[in-house]
Amino acid sequence: MNDPHHTKHYLDLAARSAMRGFGHVEPNPMVGAVIVKDHQILGIGHHTKFGHLHAEREALANCKANGHDPRGATLYCTLEPCSHFGKQPPCTQAVIEAGITRVVIARKDPAEVSKGGVEILRDAGIEVELTDISPNATHLSDPFIHRLKTGQPWIIAKWAQTLDGHIATRTGQSQWISNPRCRKRVHRLRAKVDAIMVGVGTALADDPMLSARDCPGVRKVAKRIVLDTHAKLDLRSKLVQSADQIPTIICTAEPAKFVQTPCSVIETPIRDRHLDMSFVLTQLAREHDITTMLVEAGPRVLGSLIEHDLINEAIVHLAPGIMGDERAQGVATGRDVPKLIDMRRFELIRTKQIENDIELHYRNHAT
Repeated sequence: MNDPHHTKHYLDLAARSAMRGFGHVEPNPMVGAVIVKDHQILGIGHHTKFGHLHAEREALANCKANGHDPRGATLYCTLEPCSHFGKQPPCTQAVIEAGITRVVIARKDPAEVSKGGVEILRDAGIEVELTDISPNATHLSDPFIHRLKTGQPWIIAKWAQTLDGHIATRTGQSQWISNPRCRKRVHRLRAKVDAIMVGVGTALADDPMLSARDCPGVRKVAKRIVLDTHAKLDLRSKLVQSADQIPTIICTAEPAKFVQTPCSVIETPIRDRHLDMSFVLTQLAREHDITTMLVEAGPRVLGSLIEHDLINEAIVHLAPGIMGDERAQGVATGRDVPKLIDMRRFELIRTKQIENDIELHYRNHAT
């Protein structure tokens, strides 16, 4: 059962199961677990919702429902089983009581309150293996661990661009570069994240609602965030007018304009002529409990985030069109890059063809 191929297969399966919890479990991490004995899968589970059973207990319950005895089996888990009493009892206790003899873990839990599961399991005579053989399982908990370490949300930047790297015409027209199926995928992502951020330029140009539309199941209503350094947002905009229904947060250096509106305001200091993004992100996590945030912004905001290395993932919809206009808007602006070494580099982790468009999914492993 120590075969690396099998280990990767079962951890990949646990990771795929865990992804079902995206949008339901935050601020907890997504976690998946698989119970295997003699190459037979006895049970699969994932953390389904914040406050509900953790993945290990879900897998054990599934094992029992399938009529199997987990005694002597191996548990494959994307994150170290928790060791404390919280909204649920410790998973280490359930694993020990079930008679599991071996546990394979993709990542240790760094949280002070819940870490230490490996030592408890080993003290109980259970063989424990830590492995990074499954990148899917290892990186699944990145948003959770990122917030623990930095105190800031996990940033997913999304944009649609032409083959020559433009996200809008010289007049700012961007609707629509990508095809309808790509846009539908974006709305499904909106239905899972804690918040959606735009710059005031996008808010003024598009007057968006930033809601998830035409989704079969909206897991959460994302908070809406507008970066508005000098309070330019129109009080008659859809974002302001609907703020009593959908939480809307204005980050600005001039907050007085929004005092009498239903919007929440984060008074933000200016750094290098722009809002201090590190301050904004820290406040969003601390005061508004945001773990995952989708950024659908223009080149100035994207440039600022790239400058300070704050983008963790990027989802790019590459459309088969060329503008050929030197004044058309590029993906990001505002940076000085005299040498290629000064570029921000991302790792391509997934591609998907959507009709004639290509979805490119990147990860910044430096953050």
